[in-house]
Amino acid sequence: MYLLWLRVAAILYAAAGVAVFPAVLYKVDRWRRWCVHLGGMAWFFHFVSVVEMLVQAHHLVPVSAREVQSLLGLAVVSVFFLVWWLYEAISLGLFALPATFFMVLIPALGPDRYTFASQGVRVSWLIAHITALLLAYVALGFSLLSSILYLVQERRLKAKPKGRHLAEGDAGFAPLEWLPPLDNLERMSEAMLEFGFPCMSVGLVIGIFLVQETSLGAAYFLDPKIIAAFVSWAIYVLLLLVRRGAGLRGRKAAYLSGAVFAVMVVVWTANLFSHVHRFGAP
Repeated sequence: MYLLWLRVAAILYAAAGVAVFPAVLYKVDRWRRWCVHLGGMAWFFHFVSVVEMLVQAHHLVPVSAREVQSLLGLAVVSVFFLVWWLYEAISLGLFALPATFFMVLIPALGPDRYTFASQGVRVSWLIAHITALLLAYVALGFSLLSSILYLVQERRLKAKPKGRHLAEGDAGFAPLEWLPPLDNLERMSEAMLEFGFPCMSVGLVIGIFLVQETSLGAAYFLDPKIIAAFVSWAIYVLLLLVRRGAGLRGRKAAYLSGAVFAVMVVVWTANLFSHVHRFGAP
């Protein structure tokens, strides 16, 4: 029965993890209330699941990896709600709620390995996994390109000579005249980030399901590419928080986007050193 409560908690954690982003990034009170209520219900069902799981296993200390993982997730979200209650710091939910969801997702699948109904279903999910992550990388690349063009356009406008009049009929030579206005470039960069983040989140969630059918188990998450992928996801969240929460714009935002893109390049480079998760690997 504890699996049922844990699965309910995982669904509620996912909903709370979605609600926390508009609550923090856009400061929407309605989403803030939904985040707290959904997260609170998830914590309750999670607590009931952990107690029932330990009672059923006849020990008070977690033994298996999935028991430890579930208990660790409960500890993370408990600390988050304690901090929120004392300081009203809901911003920490950007990391705590999705992280808890990722931690309880694997134990919620059951004590045994998850298996797909057929090879065709597995391949379909694999295609969705790769497509979602590629869209995230492409979106971040376009965000970086927009930021670079922002810097170029800003420099061009500042260097534009004043008081200079062209002769009649002489249009002059302006090779960068086609660049969009600064405001458009800024909005394009931010929109690409906001599009790429859910793609990356979906890709990682699907990847968790896919790994359950392998014989690697927890060793899979010690792979350098997997570690780099989750680190890049956390940095992606930080980038969104800094840009939206701190109002970061212009040159500094462009440099920050470039730093996150460099992390994504590291993720792809780690693919060359991965023994269990690289293109062409079984």
